[in-house]
Amino acid sequence: MTNLAGRLLVASLNVILLSFACTQSHGADRKQVVRIGVSTPLTGLNAANGKDMENGVRLAVEEANAQRIRLDGQDARFELAPADDQSDPRIGVQVAQKLVDDGVAVVVGYYNSGVALPAAPIFARAGIPVIHPAATNPAITQQGLKTVFRIIPTDAQNSGNAGKYAVTVMKAQRIAVMDDRTAFGQGAVDEFRKAVAAAGGEIAIAEYTNDKSVEFSAQLTNIRAANAGLLFFAGLDNQAALITKRMRELGMRTQFVGSGGIADSIFLSIAGPAAEGAMAWEYGRPIDSLPQGKAFMQKFRKRFGSDSLSYAPFAYDAAWVAINAMKQAGSAKPAEFTPALRATQYEGVTGKIAFDANGDLKNPTSTLYQVRGGHWTPVTTIAVE
Repeated sequence: MTNLAGRLLVASLNVILLSFACTQSHGADRKQVVRIGVSTPLTGLNAANGKDMENGVRLAVEEANAQRIRLDGQDARFELAPADDQSDPRIGVQVAQKLVDDGVAVVVGYYNSGVALPAAPIFARAGIPVIHPAATNPAITQQGLKTVFRIIPTDAQNSGNAGKYAVTVMKAQRIAVMDDRTAFGQGAVDEFRKAVAAAGGEIAIAEYTNDKSVEFSAQLTNIRAANAGLLFFAGLDNQAALITKRMRELGMRTQFVGSGGIADSIFLSIAGPAAEGAMAWEYGRPIDSLPQGKAFMQKFRKRFGSDSLSYAPFAYDAAWVAINAMKQAGSAKPAEFTPALRATQYEGVTGKIAFDANGDLKNPTSTLYQVRGGHWTPVTTIAVE
């Protein structure tokens, strides 16, 4: 064998050995990708809240990846699969099918009840669980679907507390209601009205708007003419702020009380000085009063450069509930970890999480806040009866 031939043989062997080593290395490093879908509005009026929820899930995913969790015999790498449902039921259905087609293992969503309701059967047919951190219409978990879970009180619970409290504690004599004609808004007002009636109160006038409106003078003029002492508005933060601001411009002394999703910095920014004295009922206990609440707020602020809004803590918990169910089952296959999800007993940032037969949160609470000195201040927290 010539020297040249020998050198060529050695070079060829080196290439083969290097290729084999690389193959072995890649095999050892191979990870199972587990996609966690997030469906929220990322454009439009509700984009800030949608991004807030997405960031809650993102934080949980980053923490889980740092733990090097093993599922199905492999190291798992969790990936966020965000989707913009635009707060539109029609778009929400399209997004739901895309998430199914993209092979997500679980979905954290939705912000809007009206988007959540038609999307639920799509995930159910695919056997993919959905965990709700914000959508509160009671019908969401009453469709007979075994893949739907919720870690936040329903409107029957939160708005029910609001209605009873308005009559028995605030002693409101003539009560006005207004909603935004969405599944959330209408549902919340319906539950509020039932609670008011059960407590012996009176609804003096009912008005409505739509979720795109920015002008409320006609409705508020009618409410003022009805001499209402309290207005319960079921809608979202930006509209609630505009309504409160217009009430002050009209010289109304009616007490504003909002449904969930209103006691946040968006409301304060839009309403300005008119926010003072406004009230809103929110889901759960004040985050900074819970054992893990302050630590969550600090790491959220450090990671994203701003404070969370209403639903990031719930979205964070929803993601961890799903990941822990996968860990308990040792699998990211929905059919294998959904039973563990159903049996969840988890101490989260928002409190203890366990589900009833419908997938709703056991032992929910809600808190009344009031703007005092330009800040949302807790007034009382009530457990659901």
